Amino acid sequence: MHDHGLRHDLDTMNRRAAERRRALRWLAAAGSAPLGLLAACGGGGSDAGTTTTGGDSSGSTGGSSSSGNCSVIPSETAGPYPGDGTNTNSSGIVNALTLSGIVRSDIRTSVAGASGTAAGVPMTVTLTLVNTSASCASLAGYAVYLWHCTRDGNYSLYSSSVLDENYLRGVQVSDSNGQVTFTTIFPGCYSGRWPHIHFEIYPSLSSATSGNNDVKTSQLALPAAACNQVYGTASGYSTSVNNFAAISLASDNVFSNDSAAYQLATVTGDVTNGYAATLQVGISA
Repeated sequence: MHDHGLRHDLDTMNRRAAERRRALRWLAAAGSAPLGLLAACGGGGSDAGTTTTGGDSSGSTGGSSSSGNCSVIPSETAGPYPGDGTNTNSSGIVNALTLSGIVRSDIRTSVAGASGTAAGVPMTVTLTLVNTSASCASLAGYAVYLWHCTRDGNYSLYSSSVLDENYLRGVQVSDSNGQVTFTTIFPGCYSGRWPHIHFEIYPSLSSATSGNNDVKTSQLALPAAACNQVYGTASGYSTSVNNFAAISLASDNVFSNDSAAYQLATVTGDVTNGYAATLQVGISA
C-alpha cells in the first residue's frame, strides 16, 4: 500500500490500458496471419532451399533440390574403368571394393600396399542422398563408391601409367543427413568426355562388394567456370586445355542424353585454396 497521489494513480491506469489495447491488436492480427508466418515467429525447424539447375557456363550452379522438391538422378554408364568387380584390366578382374582400406574419406592416396598419391588441385565432393519417394527424406546408411580420373586423364587400376595404383577411388556410408564427403583432386579432362566424377550407390556397406549390387550408377558433371579456372591456371593440367575446348555438355555422349540438369554440381572455391563440389542425388528408395 502506498499513496503517491491522484496524478500517479491516473498515469498508472492509463499506461496499463494502453498495454492492454496493444495486446488485443496483436492477437487480432495473429488470428488472421498465415500459419507459415506464425511458425516463423516461433522456435526450431529445418530450413528449406529452392531447386537450382543450370547450364555449363556457371561456376556455382548445380542440379540440387530442396527438401520436398527433388528428382531422380539419371542412371549412367559406369564406363570402362569402374574397378567394381564387373570387368577386367590387363591382369584380370579388378575390384577396388574389396581392398583393405577402401572405406575412407580422403581418396588421394592408394591403399592395400600401394602408396602413390594423386597430384592436383584439392577438392571436396559432397553428395546428399535423398529419397524421391518419401518427400526427399535423407537416406542414411547407404554406401557410395566414388571414382574419377587423374589430372592427366588416367584411371588407376587401368591406365598403364597408374596400373599399380588405386587412388581416386573410395567408399563412404551416408550419415543421418544422407551425406558423404570425399577429399580428392579436381579431375582432368580427357578427349571425348566432359569433366566428370563417377559414383555407385549401394543399399548398405555390406552389399558394396560388386557393381552388380548397386541401386544406382550415375555421374557428376563439373561446371565450365571451375574447369576453365583449373585448366587455365593450375600446373599439371596442360593436357586438359585442348580436350576441354573441344567438348561441351551438349556434345558429351553421356550428359547430352539428360541435359545434365540433375548432375551438374555446385562448385565453389579457387585454385589457391581448393574447391568444394556439392550435389543432391535423388533415388527412389
